[in-house]
Amino acid sequence: MHIQIVGLHAPNAPRLRKLLGPDHEVEALQALPEAGAIQSDVVISNSINADEAPRLRCRLVHVPGAGSEQIACQSLPSGTTVCNVHGHEVPIAEFTLHAILEHSLQLWQVPARLDADAWAKVYANRPQHDEAHGKTLAIVGFGHIGQEIARRARALGMHVIAVTRSGKPGSAELADEFVAVSALDEVLPRAQFLVICCPLDDSTRGLIGARQLALLPAEALLVNVARAEVVDELALYEALRDKRLGRAVLDVWYQYPKKGQPPVNPSRWPLHELPNVRATPHISAMTPALLDRRYRFMADNIVRLQQGQPLLNVIFRAP
Repeated sequence: MHIQIVGLHAPNAPRLRKLLGPDHEVEALQALPEAGAIQSDVVISNSINADEAPRLRCRLVHVPGAGSEQIACQSLPSGTTVCNVHGHEVPIAEFTLHAILEHSLQLWQVPARLDADAWAKVYANRPQHDEAHGKTLAIVGFGHIGQEIARRARALGMHVIAVTRSGKPGSAELADEFVAVSALDEVLPRAQFLVICCPLDDSTRGLIGARQLALLPAEALLVNVARAEVVDELALYEALRDKRLGRAVLDVWYQYPKKGQPPVNPSRWPLHELPNVRATPHISAMTPALLDRRYRFMADNIVRLQQGQPLLNVIFRAP
């Protein structure tokens, strides 16, 4: 079988070749061709636009992550299947719990060096820090990532509120409350921590706007590991700038570097310059173990395709 792996994931072509063996040809491409039919059995890419999609002549489009909002599914030729892959929930959950504990412990208040010159003064004026235990954590989106975050938060003794589309009760081992997203405004005043890990679609774009941010306690922490656009960009900047929101840890952004285009800031407003923002470059999931899990999954799905077996994680089939 012929597999094209495109864009940011192209450097992982040797990893996929090793997993699939000599019966499969894995071609690394920096970008899909700008014109003409795109011939391959499988295309692996995070992004396929509305111009590229109808030119595909493949059976499977495999997204090398969970988010598929950059795949023009409605423009794909009939019979094309789209699958995604998870495996990122463990590192993202650990990243999120680190953000929660960092906010609670505030170790930046303690001098980086504890030497003879500082020791007596610091010891006499030791700052207090907070505890995560007993605090309320609202998790917007309760799929793979949200559930892994909840497991760890419950181990810390936190009160976990799962905010889902339906609010349908789930496992009491994972959350203390299950609330519909339509009742989000009732949850926010109780949440010392708000974690965004829902998919981005028309119903979640701008879900957290100026009104929602104003409902959070002034000392609250917002952590976004989903997609930046779930939170209104200007409203977030203004709330943090004016100290109406305590802090934010942002791993996802409103603008990303694009090859051949001028450099851009991660936001149209200087979010990354605010002292109460911890800005990270979309790294919450980036571990060697993640890549191993994801590429093993994709290799297995490609073998399934070759053997005519049912594919896993099907998220769309073009009619």
